[in-house]
Amino acid sequence: MRTSLKASLTAAVAVGALVALAPAIGQDRPESILPPGFGEPTPAPAPRPTAPAGTQPTRPTGPSQPTTPPPSAAPAQPGAMIQPLPPTTPGDAPPVPPVAAPAPVDPAVLAQYEMPESARRSLATVGPVMASEGGLDTDAFGAVDGQYVETLMRRLTAPLPSRWMSILLRRALVSRVDTPSRTNGADFAAERAWLLLRMGESVAARAVSQSVDTDNYTPKLYDVAMNASLATGDPAGLCPLVPGAMRYAAARGWTMAQAMCAGLSGNPAQATPLIATAKRRNVVSGVDMLLAQKVVGAGAQGRQAVTIEWDGVDQLTAWRFGLAMATGVAVPDDLYASAGPQVKYWQALSPSVPLGARLAPAESAAGQGVLSSAALVDLYAAAATDYDSQSTATATANDLQTAYADRSPDARLNALRQLWGGADTRPAYARLVLTARAAARMNPTLAKDEADHLVASMLSAGLDRTAARWLGTVPAGGDAWAMIMLSDPDAYRRLSYADLASYSGGEGDSALKQRMLFAGLAGLGRLNSGDIERAAQSLGVRIGADNAWTRALDRAARDGQAGTVVVLAAIGMQAASWKDIPPEALYRIVGALRGVGLDGEARMIAAEAIARA
Repeated sequence: MRTSLKASLTAAVAVGALVALAPAIGQDRPESILPPGFGEPTPAPAPRPTAPAGTQPTRPTGPSQPTTPPPSAAPAQPGAMIQPLPPTTPGDAPPVPPVAAPAPVDPAVLAQYEMPESARRSLATVGPVMASEGGLDTDAFGAVDGQYVETLMRRLTAPLPSRWMSILLRRALVSRVDTPSRTNGADFAAERAWLLLRMGESVAARAVSQSVDTDNYTPKLYDVAMNASLATGDPAGLCPLVPGAMRYAAARGWTMAQAMCAGLSGNPAQATPLIATAKRRNVVSGVDMLLAQKVVGAGAQGRQAVTIEWDGVDQLTAWRFGLAMATGVAVPDDLYASAGPQVKYWQALSPSVPLGARLAPAESAAGQGVLSSAALVDLYAAAATDYDSQSTATATANDLQTAYADRSPDARLNALRQLWGGADTRPAYARLVLTARAAARMNPTLAKDEADHLVASMLSAGLDRTAARWLGTVPAGGDAWAMIMLSDPDAYRRLSYADLASYSGGEGDSALKQRMLFAGLAGLGRLNSGDIERAAQSLGVRIGADNAWTRALDRAARDGQAGTVVVLAAIGMQAASWKDIPPEALYRIVGALRGVGLDGEARMIAAEAIARA
């Protein structure tokens, strides 16, 4: 078969490459192992014929090749058109024009190419969640003084005792809102993210800090962004911020972040001297340095293994937590006890924690509002198929499956009781959150004895209309009745003083719950003014108390500042538990939330007071 022209010429070029390499291959060897003809000097090319003056060179009609085959190669097929070599003498080469030095580029112009104006985000409106996605309106803070709101956020003690107040506060902090006056948009985002971190909302805090372009970062936002990246176990999130932070917010953490980012980018040759310099200057030491070295070793071509020993470490910091999560290092339980409860919530949100170790903190996070009921159920479902999970987790997952899917109502109810800790035990609120949708599947006529717990469980997940179906079944004057009276979205009938007086208080602190029911009903406008005055006097609830907080809350509600109302409502709920929240504060909070259109959250907070007091 005749070889094609293309194949012949390709072979010729390949052989020519071997000829060029032959002297180097055969050097310093006693005997050449190449076939005959290889390694011989290549003869000089014949002089190229010059076309007569006045004639145009003939354009080749066949396929062109980059070089002429060497003489040692096989001869070209007949008819092959070989492109001539370029001129080899200076006289034949065309003149090369001089290259002008490049003009300096204006940094402002260069920035326009790196980040076009259309892609830049304004500091006038900052936040990751728009109103159409569940956030508050952009004018949620209205004309309030920005420094005043920042001070409120900075002084707010978190976490809060109320799950629904925490959920509402998170919603306000992540909303895409206009930056108030007298504050910088980046600084306002930093205060919001810092409060979210103290609440345990590590993922939401990172989203808020990342809603600002890096070239607009301030020293305050650099510090908060570092803590947010560490709380999510993501030291690589620091890398885009390192250059700016080293200029404007230089700190020991950023010095180590520079070394870690060099290692994570696969450049250990740069990371090693940075680590050595940090050691020499005593930037960090001990377990903090070892964790940073472990992060460097986790990068491409890290080639180093670091063992972490927690002996002698008595405090868990954000640095230690974040780098341990990033490298898969287990943190001892006693160290979690040295930190605030929000660190447990960070742990529940960290995907690097094994499922078995995440269940306990996840329940705490669900009770706080950091995790939803559906997310907690999904976590237990995953643990049921995880071989490393403990038997107790598997048993809980099996009971949960029975509570959801068993055909027998009695079996489902018994499974719910088992999940709540027994028939005669008051359930932990986190377990009510876990069983919310399983409780919604129960028939009201078949589960009257557990109505109080079932209604509380449904309302912990906001299933208000489902809970309202139990109104004709539950006895009047019980906890379930009280929670439905507060949470029913369609309850337009006002209750009387006699209805209020019929409430016995149920399980727990009955006297406090009576006062909480009154405060909730009065705040929601479900009692007439005469009954409000009468009940306030008989129950000893000072609903007319006047102070700086009540005046600020009333003013924000009157001006329609939903965001300011939420922050001030959270200020009024700073307490260790629901038992420490005054009923008159609940009355003010529920009324203010209702005044700015947050009726649903107001009803859920009022009903939660009955379930948890």
